[in-house]
Amino acid sequence: KKNRDATKNQKLLKTYGITLEDFRSRLSQQKGKCAACEQPMKRPHTDHCHETGTVRGLLCSNCNTGLGMFKDSPELLRRAAGYLLAHSAPVDETFVGDAGC
Repeated sequence: KKNRDATKNQKLLKTYGITLEDFRSRLSQQKGKCAACEQPMKRPHTDHCHETGTVRGLLCSNCNTGLGMFKDSPELLRRAAGYLLAHSAPVDETFVGDAGC
């Protein structure tokens, strides 16, 4: 475990400029939940600004991939959200889950 921690610490420092302690502190602050969707994370991903390198938070795999697919663009995400809202079926309050189309 000590070796794994040392390896992860080195990778975090080299890639994001944070320590394993920083990572664990952020994970604790987020209560183990994704900073975007607020769902529990099995394997947190370190999200960072590709322009500045600044760590923004820890994300679940789906949110990390999704943001990347939308090129980290708030405008593209707003357009996609508008599209989904415009083409979503009314939400049935008796059904727990995603709104269907």
